Amino acid sequence: MTTGPLQLSELGTDPGSVLRLVAQFDALEEQEVNADAAVRFAALTAGCPVGVRWPGGTVVRYDASGRLDPVDEGAAPASGHEIVVWVERDGPGHPLDDVLLDRLQRLIGRVAARTGVSGTPHLGDPALLEVVLSAKEHREDRARAIRLLGLDETRPTCVLAASGHSPRETVRLITGELAAPTVRSAVIGNATAIVCQGSFDMRELSDRLERRIVEEFPAVVNTGTASGPWIGIGSVGNAFSASTSWHEAVRALRFASSTGFGRRVVAYERLSSLELLADLPIDRVRRNRDVARINEIASTAAGDLDVRTTEAFFVYGSLRRTAAELHVHHSTVAARLARVQAAMGWDFEDPVDRFLGTLVLMVRRIAMSSAELADADLL
Repeated sequence: MTTGPLQLSELGTDPGSVLRLVAQFDALEEQEVNADAAVRFAALTAGCPVGVRWPGGTVVRYDASGRLDPVDEGAAPASGHEIVVWVERDGPGHPLDDVLLDRLQRLIGRVAARTGVSGTPHLGDPALLEVVLSAKEHREDRARAIRLLGLDETRPTCVLAASGHSPRETVRLITGELAAPTVRSAVIGNATAIVCQGSFDMRELSDRLERRIVEEFPAVVNTGTASGPWIGIGSVGNAFSASTSWHEAVRALRFASSTGFGRRVVAYERLSSLELLADLPIDRVRRNRDVARINEIASTAAGDLDVRTTEAFFVYGSLRRTAAELHVHHSTVAARLARVQAAMGWDFEDPVDRFLGTLVLMVRRIAMSSAELADADLL
């Protein structure tokens, strides 16, 4: 960002001065600065406090020295449905105050459209969201990022982590299942982080999202068929606990069905003791004899159908239900299960072997999900 902005006190009212002021804000727009930087720059230029208020009521204000100086939101100008900016002078206003405010409002509007500050649920500024989700950032920095994203510090907040499948479509799907939500989201590495504020029942929310994804992306065994997003949901807290909720959401995401069967949506608080499996060393899981054998079977097209059919069987619980869901004859399901049982030395009539098969496929899925998410530096 440009250093040492021109002071209005140094400018006259001639066209040249107006153009110099406009040029400064045009340069900020080209650099795609955030709202925080834009308001601070305007305050330094004006030589007095400058503030902005978003339609949701969030206020950011900087004093003449460029220091963040919070103001009672009730004392700030009402915004209605528009972004409002203002200057605070003790004496007479400067002739170019109106020009400065016009350019600042234009710049803030561009920032709002780019980052989601306006309240529209779309992908926002990942840098701001990463600050909110980081446990390493100072509280004041997280508070600033929370304000710039138009979030309420005290409102119930939870974070969802979604697989990389079509981020914008995933955000729309999630938003459609929330009642009057405030949603901010951004792609972070190989995942999409979605911060939601509102009232939540985790069991009810995860079940509704599960049904919605299954309806739009029915689970089938045909190779190459899109399975849709898989989602992990963190616990509810306030905006300052978003980092904890994000960590939980990513752990829950590893249990979601990256392979197409099982739960597509997993809430962390519903994992209970299963959460301990997330701490298994992934390399050790891959080297496990049963997991390695399942991977070997799934390495061929026919074997992959057998393994995926076995996963479906553990989900649906019976041959006929599995056959109906996969649109094949029940004898086809039986034949596929028989091949897996023979190769693995399992008997699905035996409760212990059935549990073992479920466990092996679950930890295999965790390993596969972890491999997809590893590049995102989330784990």
